[in-house]
Amino acid sequence: MEGDVGVTAHTGGLNGVAPECKERETLTTNGHSNHKPVMNGRMAVHAVKEHANASSRLKSLPISSLKQNGLLQSLASGEQPQRKEESAEVEQAREEWEALESIQPVVSEEPSPTPLISFNEALQHFQTTDFGEVLKNIQPTVRRTGLAALSHFLFGPPRLHRELLEERDLVFAIAQCCLDNSQTVHMRVLQTIYKKLTGSRLDCPRLGSHWESVGFQGTDPATDLRGTGFLGLMHTLHLVMDPETLPLARDIYKLSHHPTQNFPFCVMSINMTRIALHALREEALAKECNRRQQVVGVLSEFYVATFLHLYQLWKSQRKTISDSGFVLKEVELFAKKNPKQMLRRLDVFLKERRSGGTPRVSPDPTAQHPSPCLGERGVRSEGTRGKEMHFTGVCELPPDMEGEARLI
Repeated sequence: MEGDVGVTAHTGGLNGVAPECKERETLTTNGHSNHKPVMNGRMAVHAVKEHANASSRLKSLPISSLKQNGLLQSLASGEQPQRKEESAEVEQAREEWEALESIQPVVSEEPSPTPLISFNEALQHFQTTDFGEVLKNIQPTVRRTGLAALSHFLFGPPRLHRELLEERDLVFAIAQCCLDNSQTVHMRVLQTIYKKLTGSRLDCPRLGSHWESVGFQGTDPATDLRGTGFLGLMHTLHLVMDPETLPLARDIYKLSHHPTQNFPFCVMSINMTRIALHALREEALAKECNRRQQVVGVLSEFYVATFLHLYQLWKSQRKTISDSGFVLKEVELFAKKNPKQMLRRLDVFLKERRSGGTPRVSPDPTAQHPSPCLGERGVRSEGTRGKEMHFTGVCELPPDMEGEARLI
């Protein structure tokens, strides 16, 4: 080929823009090309360089075949070319992202812990409960006849004011109420007692040996409530939920796990409720109830005072489970004969705690020896301290009370 041959080609620009693009290619006789692309009269910054063999193949194809090429069509329409094959990492990332859309949030199957319940909230539940049939069967006072009735009328405590009779009857109705698994309030009371005594934040099963750790005699707390009904749990709830009496509850609970002076805490608490009910039924608390114009508050405070008296006596005189029957009888006789003194001792005890002092362990500075009412049996019990004996339950006490003092 003689001389240089100049070839000029025009193609459409990208993204629909069609600037003038002048490419001048001078072919020399030696087979090399002198390629100088010019756009709008200026040299292009980025030029496409083709290998000699690729150029020869493209030049050998007709223009109609080039138009059918996908790359050429995408460039002519302004679209970016897409890769047909993606790397393994990109494909895996896409699969993981699509899998996220099908993931559902996992909801915990464990129910939230039962909220604690206060004494007042539980009491309001019973205040709104219909006890119509139960009230027909209660016996709120001791039936006395003959000389006993005359002596009680002349020398006994005053009668309870008429406006307090309804509140008194409510107390005895609660004492007739059994533990009901279908009642949410009943279960909350039970769970609250367990949590406050053990420090646990989680609910415990309704049945199980864990109830024995807090002082019930078996795996079902309901079996220990035959003598006081649900009132036994209400008083324990009052003891552990009142900020002033909670430290006392912890002290008693700690003593109940003593290596040698241990006793079932909740069963002992139920016995204190039984004593308080007997005192109310015999009208020993009527004077204080009339003075304060309330029954539930006085009865609950008397229950705590009785428990305090037993705790101090049990700890100071080193009582053991073998002494339980005699100690309970002694505490009951003293509490019913001295209700005012019992309440005053409790008041002094709580004041000493509030002031930061150390309350006395013994209820009486002179009571450092076995109680006189225990007699020789109380002294002999010291020798059987290591012998394991079954604790006397509420309904298993000997029926040798005064008159008809046994309520249920």
